[in-house]
Amino acid sequence: MATIFITGASRGIGRELATRYLERGDTVYAAARSIEDLAPLKDQFGDRCIPISLDVTDGAAVDGLALVVTGSLDLLINNAGVIGPETPDALSMDYPAFARTLSVNTIAPLRVVHALLPRLREAEAAKIVTISSQMGMMAYAKSDRIAYRASKAAVNKVMQALATDLQPEDIAVMMVHPGWVRTDMGGQNADISVEESASGLMQVFDGLSLETTGSFKAWNGQTVPW
Repeated sequence: MATIFITGASRGIGRELATRYLERGDTVYAAARSIEDLAPLKDQFGDRCIPISLDVTDGAAVDGLALVVTGSLDLLINNAGVIGPETPDALSMDYPAFARTLSVNTIAPLRVVHALLPRLREAEAAKIVTISSQMGMMAYAKSDRIAYRASKAAVNKVMQALATDLQPEDIAVMMVHPGWVRTDMGGQNADISVEESASGLMQVFDGLSLETTGSFKAWNGQTVPW
């Protein structure tokens, strides 16, 4: 059985992924800002669910994660994210909100990777996946939600570089588009359910290897153009 670390595990896609991995028999470090929101998972799955109170923008807390996680880590899922300011185009911007969007969606995933690298290096063929979005595609020229789009384009590049750097260590890295999902962020008019997205994502994660490291995939396995 695998050991998995998931950020943003208290709701939406993160919670569904945590639940499914626990049902599969894996051990899950479930991280969220409010540890109380993780209590139902702990109650249901016992010691295999390890709740962690974590604000991914708290640098000191993130840097100490390797002391919280014991033993090797097979899979890190950077799922925590924010939608950012609702700007109609790039001609207007809430700059403090833009900075927070970059902090959560771009900087935090890299810092989490750095913090947990000692545990990932202990595993055989460890994997790192980051929940991104097709809204960060450079070929997608729409300008609404530009802070979110920019943060996802940036994290894609960061993770692509990590894939290059970690390939010699047999650690594979992937960015994934979860689909337009019916969550608090995606809204109720979105295309697919949380269950459908999580099921597809797990298959994509299972298929990640050094041969596909650095790729950008959708929840259904299709390659997403940059």
